Amino acid sequence: MSRAFVSEDAMAAQAAEVPERPISGRPNLVTASGLSAIEAEIARLQTALAEEKQSNPEESERRAVLARDLRYWLARRASAQLVPPAPDDLEEVAFGDTVQLSLGNRTVIYRIVGEDEADPKQGLISYASPLAEALLGAGLEEEVTFGAGRPPATVLKIIR
Repeated sequence: MSRAFVSEDAMAAQAAEVPERPISGRPNLVTASGLSAIEAEIARLQTALAEEKQSNPEESERRAVLARDLRYWLARRASAQLVPPAPDDLEEVAFGDTVQLSLGNRTVIYRIVGEDEADPKQGLISYASPLAEALLGAGLEEEVTFGAGRPPATVLKIIR
């Protein structure tokens, strides 16, 4: 159809439609820093959305994206389950711990965090990842496997 036959209202509505962000079906476990990050993101989005409404009172794709992202983070905050740090005398890997591993011929360090906090390049892995699932409950010097064709990992150090 020619653009001449498409109303401006229909074009604006189409531009403002953005798909919802998928929400994991897993429990929304978070560390204290993860909960703080959620709160900060909600505040940032509320400010950005208010500024967008002020500067551009018409619906826009940017406004729709901001509103969608705000709905996502509000839902994540509502479902957040803050997991307190494990006791210092616990001798196995727990949620929120930083773990030093021997992995193949290298040593790596990862912290096990919630899904929204995960950033493997920063050393933050989701508790739902295959490696974290294998590590949870493992003790010092314990070897864990976490996928076909991958070298086993050995727990060298647990940091709380």
